[in-house]
Amino acid sequence: MYYLNSFFLYALMGFILESTLFKNTTPLKTSGVLCGPITIVYGLGGLVILLLDKYLLKKIKVNKVLKIIIAFFLFTAVLTLVEGISGYLGELIFDREMWNYTDKKYNIGKYMCLEMAPLWGIMGTILVFVLRPFFEKIIKLIPDVVTYFVTLIFLLDIVITIITR
Repeated sequence: MYYLNSFFLYALMGFILESTLFKNTTPLKTSGVLCGPITIVYGLGGLVILLLDKYLLKKIKVNKVLKIIIAFFLFTAVLTLVEGISGYLGELIFDREMWNYTDKKYNIGKYMCLEMAPLWGIMGTILVFVLRPFFEKIIKLIPDVVTYFVTLIFLLDIVITIITR
């Protein structure tokens, strides 16, 4: 349940980030492929960050400053890959181009861009070292029944999105 709730929290936070800070959406268009307020790539990115922290970063025994630097570079590389794979799969599965970096100077195809890569590293590092304790408190308060309900709505959103596209 922890990872499922984490996915939904980070996917919702990504939707809010895209809808406000990045302003990539209009009132008639969501920031991801789904109809609802979930941006799957942020949920996946959040899970990848949690797993990298648990299985890799926590095992590296260095001072905190060096660990933050390592985390930044690790998250920059891995989240850029997640973005690229998610963009490709989003177009393949949902027949929708969610973003396109071909007009950017340092693009790596449509779905990855070296201009965006440091942002993913910064966001991942902030998530692990600053926001995670707060988010973990929220996640632990979510009752199982709420998780089941949100999962059902999420799956329905996927089905509706696939059928209507």
